Amino acid sequence: MLRATMTAMADSNLIKSMVTGFPLTRSVVDRFVAGETLDECLVRVRELADAGLLATIDRLGEDTTNRQQAEETADAYVELIERLHAEGLTDRVEVSLKLSAIGQFLPEGRELALANALRICQAAADAGTTVTFDMEDHTTTSSTLGLLAEVRERFPQTGAVIQAYLRRTRDDTRDLATEGSRVRLCKGAYEQPASVAYKTAEEIDRSYVDCLRILMEGPGYPMVATHDPAMISTALSLANVTRRAVDSYEFQMLFNIRPDEQRRLSELGHQVRVYVPYGTDWYGYFMRRLAERPANLFFFLRALVGRR
Repeated sequence: MLRATMTAMADSNLIKSMVTGFPLTRSVVDRFVAGETLDECLVRVRELADAGLLATIDRLGEDTTNRQQAEETADAYVELIERLHAEGLTDRVEVSLKLSAIGQFLPEGRELALANALRICQAAADAGTTVTFDMEDHTTTSSTLGLLAEVRERFPQTGAVIQAYLRRTRDDTRDLATEGSRVRLCKGAYEQPASVAYKTAEEIDRSYVDCLRILMEGPGYPMVATHDPAMISTALSLANVTRRAVDSYEFQMLFNIRPDEQRRLSELGHQVRVYVPYGTDWYGYFMRRLAERPANLFFFLRALVGRR
């Protein structure tokens, strides 16, 4: 019910205008989105790097409706990567990219998104960093994985994202758990029909653990995206059982969600990468984070009153 309600709100222009103009909401967003400009974002990323944390930057924006917007987004990502290189951050910071933002949904979407993705990945390779393709709703999963396979022919280090709440994900995990494959496993944040997605927390957790086991036992590079203490504990146990070196996998968490846990894991010697969003188009991201799990709403509300 929470996911459906929050997702519907994310798609409502009326609710969007109310939420984005509400000062209290804005104060929370300012904490969980690392600024509206690249300069603001890089200040926060530098702080994370100085604290021993890795980062992946997402330039927010999914409502791409024409070729010009898609190409401007690609240009912005190239600029972002060049700035990371200029500031000496590419050994600790990569970028996350939604293919919808670079043209995936347009009539000529496959060719346009592929061309823009290759341009961004080339810039990343030249700068010494990597790109991870974010996953969106289930209708784009096959398209995204297909484009990923094409991009990986030239840039095999390109990361994938899979969502444990989709019924297909165990099979996708097996396909992706190959030598050198970087795979971010998350639970999922979009409202999906029961025909394609698990609905109960127990089913989603079971799928997450199954997929995590496949990744940990495989020869790839798992990226464990979770704030759930049970899943973190499971990941640590699996890493121990499979005798994984600490540099052969990483944890990923959202910017300013459970920062104490991020630091704790890092201080124990684990690699922790923080997902850092920035940009003016923050509303959809904000609402999906609230919809993703009831615990996320708790984290946001707790942050609002200044507690850790």
